[in-house]
Amino acid sequence: MSTTTVAVAPLTTHDAEALVEAARSAAEAAGVTVAVTVLDAGGHLLAFRRDDRAVLIAGETSTRKAYTALQLNAPTADLVDAVQPGGLFHTLPTALDRPLLFIAGGVPVHRDGRLIGAIGVGGGAPDQDHGFANAAVEALARR
Repeated sequence: MSTTTVAVAPLTTHDAEALVEAARSAAEAAGVTVAVTVLDAGGHLLAFRRDDRAVLIAGETSTRKAYTALQLNAPTADLVDAVQPGGLFHTLPTALDRPLLFIAGGVPVHRDGRLIGAIGVGGGAPDQDHGFANAAVEALARR
């Protein structure tokens, strides 16, 4: 029996910078100042940018959203209900050493069906942050 392993290109710093720029451009077009974090598949920081006027906590929330999306391989917007009392992940936010954040704005990044990283956006309303992150992932896919 023969097996074939197909290599998937990892998320590069060039990709990460393109994600940051696309998210930032989407936020700027909406008049929102944000912070954007991009992590590789191992959870390592590849790119980060916080707009000068973005609230300081946006940097922390963008990073936690990216980490959460990466670890659970799901947009954080899809996980909000799971941490409510009685939800599947109700105790998960306090069960780990590294804090997760179940607020919309974190989106996993896939290439050829494989998880290669995640982007997190913080600073706008949760739905806005989710939209900016999605716009960035879509822009990367078109490249």
